[in-house]
Amino acid sequence: MTVENHVRELLRAIGEDPDREGLERTPERVVRALSALTKGYQEDPREILNSALFTEEYSEMILVKDIDFFSLCEHHMLPFFGKAHIAYIPSHKILGLSKIVRLLEVFARRLQVQERLTTQVASSLMEAIEPDGVGVVVEAEHLCMRMRGVEKQNSFVTTSAMLGTFRKNSETRQEFMGLIRNQSGR
Repeated sequence: MTVENHVRELLRAIGEDPDREGLERTPERVVRALSALTKGYQEDPREILNSALFTEEYSEMILVKDIDFFSLCEHHMLPFFGKAHIAYIPSHKILGLSKIVRLLEVFARRLQVQERLTTQVASSLMEAIEPDGVGVVVEAEHLCMRMRGVEKQNSFVTTSAMLGTFRKNSETRQEFMGLIRNQSGR
């Protein structure tokens, strides 16, 4: 049975008629949407990061902040979305800035939990470029909390992963947290 047929059966199971005009093409639309929302399974984070590594003697923090993202919660397959802030302190290698955003996208475009998304981004950066440290903070709204269950509006979830210098050195961690809160730094 194809995925489209499963969607048709799902529509029947909730009491809908998959043959009515507004739903006729819904199964194929759902398949296309799920393919786009989960395209991260077809991408290799190491390949993305290794495609833009450069030798550079720069040893100060590099931060890309306020990166918009969305993902699907693996528990309910409902969206969660927000902003990520990703920083690292290089050790002889820097990364093309767009690759940081692409790395987040690879992991976000999989069925996820926010905690895993945060650590996957941090660990992948640490492994690929061997910096002195990596800091990742993810702030998100979860529709599974807004639309079902507890139904709490305006609640945000914040997760962080601090590796290397960001974990060991409180001044580095404080600098990172101060920079992501600094609205005038845009």
